[in-house]
Amino acid sequence: MNSTASQTLLGTEDAAPVMVVNPKGASSFLLIGDHAGNAVPKRLNALGLSETDLARHIGWDIGIGELGAMLAEKLDAVFVRQTYSRLVIDCNRNETQPDLIADISDATIVPGNAGLSDADRAVRLAEIHAPYQAAIAAELARRDAAGMRTILVALHSFTPAMRGALRDQARPWQIGILHNGGDTGFAYALLDVLRTEPDLTVGDNEPYRMDLIDYTIPRHAYPARRPYAEIEIRQDLLGSTEGCAGWADRLARLLPVAADASAGSRPPAGMTGVR
Repeated sequence: MNSTASQTLLGTEDAAPVMVVNPKGASSFLLIGDHAGNAVPKRLNALGLSETDLARHIGWDIGIGELGAMLAEKLDAVFVRQTYSRLVIDCNRNETQPDLIADISDATIVPGNAGLSDADRAVRLAEIHAPYQAAIAAELARRDAAGMRTILVALHSFTPAMRGALRDQARPWQIGILHNGGDTGFAYALLDVLRTEPDLTVGDNEPYRMDLIDYTIPRHAYPARRPYAEIEIRQDLLGSTEGCAGWADRLARLLPVAADASAGSRPPAGMTGVR
């Protein structure tokens, strides 16, 4: 299966590629969701996948759309979230990365991504990836002009087990904080605050580490040295409305504590990566 090269991808029946939740939010936190949606433009015919496949972790970050909306309300924060599936195009990848549009994900072949032309790729970049990144940039510019402090918080979720050579390997962390370049002071403060929660096993750059694969945080936080954290929450804890509400309550309580602890602080020169 192949998509048809077209000068347009999204039709009148398709949703906008980016949604801004609580656009008048006054919090210093700006929440973003690179993989918060799993919609597929009608012209792509579900990429040849079933609804079940698109609802799996390969299609999106399970629970993040619901969690982000709840957290935005509790914090009075703006939440900028992607509408379309990461299988249509991954908005946390740059345009040169091989998995920007994956033809296979976790052993599942994606028929609608096979043999794409340069025109096919370009239209997905122009109509989905670029508007999402532009919406984040516009919100940051608005906040800068208003003299607002901004802490950029990317919300993601991860699978409870990682496929190993012989069997799935359970991941012990309930939550992980990813960080690398730029101003890591808030990320380290959030790690410290989360470690005071007795029921949590907290990952420091686990189960993933922030590296050259990530795109959104490095693009929008690093150059201006904006405080940031990329939060990963295990998906089995976000599989219900109750689970999302519990994490929204917890993060609404802890994020401001970490922000206060890191206010005005800067990490020592060269202090990036795993601590």
